[in-house]
Amino acid sequence: MKSVLSKRTEITSLTLATYNIHRCLGTDGKFKPARIIEVIKQLDADVIALQEVETSRDAGLDLLEQISRQTGLQAIAGMTMLSETAQYGNALLTRLDIEEIQREDISIQGREPRGAICIKTKLANKAIRVIATHLGLLPSERRTQVKQLLKILEQNTTDMSILMGDLNEWYLWGRPLRWLHQHFDKSIAIPTFPSRFPVLALDRIWVEPKSCLHTVTPYNTRITKKASDHLPLKAELII
Repeated sequence: MKSVLSKRTEITSLTLATYNIHRCLGTDGKFKPARIIEVIKQLDADVIALQEVETSRDAGLDLLEQISRQTGLQAIAGMTMLSETAQYGNALLTRLDIEEIQREDISIQGREPRGAICIKTKLANKAIRVIATHLGLLPSERRTQVKQLLKILEQNTTDMSILMGDLNEWYLWGRPLRWLHQHFDKSIAIPTFPSRFPVLALDRIWVEPKSCLHTVTPYNTRITKKASDHLPLKAELII
């Protein structure tokens, strides 16, 4: 595990990851939060976007508190569905100091509620904006949601912008990806779903300026093939 990033001016790299944890339900049909936590530890990233995070009060499981305690990462909840017994939605984990947090509602009426977590931090004297999200299943949803996210990015300029999460966009020629390519420049489409035999690039990491993006790779191991139906996607940045 990396040490806490305290000397900001000395930082030259940043590790990102995005991971749809599928409510900790693995491809073997087993509910194993400990397995997801182990993957998060192995990723050893400075900022991690999580999707499909479920906290069940009936089971006495505060998943984010457990992840934070066992990994040493600060956990920021971005829940989109709440009930008397459970919470469900997005989360963001980080070892960075956070200057600002925003939670954006990007839901479409009549569809499953969706949201985005936006944080602002600073590394090596550069202001960085990170947006973690999980977009809808319908193409019309994603078009509206991408427009909302791009508006947030354009209204809040920083030295570096990062958008990551499960975009649910399998149409490589669709308008949402074309709009994101125009803003961020074209990203690498890396299959992450389904985790056993990945063929769809549903999980994405976008970075502006693109010159800071050093590598983007799936984290494909024996445990990640079982832990969730998505593989984690990991990126190394040069600041």
